[in-house]
Amino acid sequence: WGMLPIPKKLLKEGVRDMLRISDARMSGTSYGACILHVSPEAAIGGTLALVESGDMIEVDVEARTIHLDVPEAELQKRREAWQPKPVVGRGYERMFAAHIQQAHDGCDFDFLTGTERLPEPEIH
Repeated sequence: WGMLPIPKKLLKEGVRDMLRISDARMSGTSYGACILHVSPEAAIGGTLALVESGDMIEVDVEARTIHLDVPEAELQKRREAWQPKPVVGRGYERMFAAHIQQAHDGCDFDFLTGTERLPEPEIH
């Protein structure tokens, strides 16, 4: 959570920066080329969960696109084999897993988002 360091193996080979793509947050004190808050998250079976070592990912910043360069038939095979991690049975982590929205929906608890507009309060 919050730390996406360059793997030590790559640091030893002289790599000082690389693009990191994650569905997580990242500390404000971290640095480097990162694409964060990718949704839907890997935890619910988003495309990020299907990425394997060696896959090529194309990023076009100007067009605002990310493309996993894997044939659709292979992605379908990976989707069918994907298994979610077991859900925690209780506590805050359970509530978070059951009710937090994806990044593109605001990352808020679903029970805190309103469906009706409330009137503006009178200010005296």
